[in-house]
This record gives sequence, C-alpha cells and structure tokens, in this order.
Amino acid sequence: MKIPAALGIIAGNGVYPRLLASSARNAGAKKIVAAAFTNETDPALTQHVDLIEWMRVGQLSRLLKFFREQQVHHAIMAGQIGPKNLFDLRPDWKALLLLAKLKQRNAEAIFTAIGDELAKIDVDLLPATTFLEDSLAPAGLIAGPKLSRREEEDVDLGWKIAKEIAELDIGQTVIVKNGTIVAVEALEGTNDAIKRGGALARKGAVMIKVAKPKQDMRFDVPVIGVETIRIAAEAKLRVIAIEAGKTLLLERDAIVDFAGRSGISIVAR
Repeated sequence: MKIPAALGIIAGNGVYPRLLASSARNAGAKKIVAAAFTNETDPALTQHVDLIEWMRVGQLSRLLKFFREQQVHHAIMAGQIGPKNLFDLRPDWKALLLLAKLKQRNAEAIFTAIGDELAKIDVDLLPATTFLEDSLAPAGLIAGPKLSRREEEDVDLGWKIAKEIAELDIGQTVIVKNGTIVAVEALEGTNDAIKRGGALARKGAVMIKVAKPKQDMRFDVPVIGVETIRIAAEAKLRVIAIEAGKTLLLERDAIVDFAGRSGISIVAR
C-alpha cells in the first residue's frame, strides 16, 4: 500500500488511536493529524500525531473542515465512542441533516453516512486494520490452557448466537455458561456485557466476540485490548473466543501475559 501524504485519524477512546498512529509512523507516514473528541479520546494521543483538533461528538462540519484544511485524503476510524456520548449528542446542522435521513440510527448506519460525507470531500476511509495487520488474531489457541469439551461446546453455541445478533446489528458479543446464554451485548458495549454476564454466571463463563457476517472493515471491527482482559479477569471468565483474521489484538504480548496469569484462554477460530 502507498503511504498517504497526510493521514487523518478519527480517534475514539482507548489505546487503539495511539497504537495506530505509532504503527503508521513506523510504516513511513510523514504527516498524521487526529480529530479527537472531548471526554472520549485519550489526550496522550497528542504526543503521537503532528496536529490534534479537539471537537465534540456530533461536530461533523468541524471534522470535514479540519480534514479539508489539512489536505487529508485518507482517514482511519480508530476506537469507539461511548454509548452515553451518542445519546448526549449535540449535533451541528450537518450532522442533524445526516441523522434526519437515517431510518436506523445504529453504529453501522451512522458510520456509513459519515464515510459518504468524507467521500464528498475526497477523503477515502481506509480499513480500520490499516497499519495494524500484524495485530490481527491468528487462528488457534493464543493464550492459556486448552479448552475442555464443555467449553468447546459453549464456544460453538455462542458463536452461532453471536453471528445471529451481529447480523441483526444488536451487538457482537455473547456470554455463555454450561450451554446457557447468560448475556447478549447491546448498546452498552463489550465491557459492560462482560460485567453483566460474569455477575450472572458467577465464574467460569465463556465470552464469544465475532465480526458481523457482512463486516465493513472500515469501522466497528472487533477489538480486544488489555482493558478487555482486565474486565474479563474481574468477571472470572474462563475463555475468550474471537474471530481469526478479523479481530485486532492490541498490545498482544501484554494481553497474552495478562490472560495467562488470570487463567483465561484466548482462542481464535
């Protein structure tokens, strides 16, 4: 891939935007600018980009104007926006018009519409895995002990259900224990679904997180980070099953170490 002259990062929360900026820099990106969101983006990102512009979630005109001024023609969406912020949205007129046209206001519909607006100003939204291909989960056992037969069966069940809910755009994560679905992710996000499932299962539950059947790799790509493992350990989960080749393992060495110490197996299929 040809390295863009100027790369724009639309930066959500967590370590993802920072890791992306570092990987892009290592790959030879000369100019990296970030659109950051108040109460979402980690301010540490400032150290990893050439310019950062802070805005509120919903300031679409500001985002477009920033990329135009910086002559950005390639951008990547990295990191999520917390569900609470999507409901505290104070959209500008451009975002209001965009939202008014949408029949469904799920993440995919909103991100696709934003992608279309970016395309109008000649900004190409690259796959969210760009520069992080090395972080995609390989198939097989990644951390922890081999799964028991019961755990394998729970993964099979959870996989089927997770694919169904992902197709319906409800969520991409389910928690299973002993053949029972104990939690299904909705708008609250993966971490809160883990907490809820862990509390109900008490201990030894299996988490399954998949890509959507027609996953748009530009956004909403499944991500597992150190924070996910921390929450899974607190919830006493036993297994995390993810989709190989479509899930980003951010800070993989730290994840494998933490999972191993917490007795959690990570498997990709």
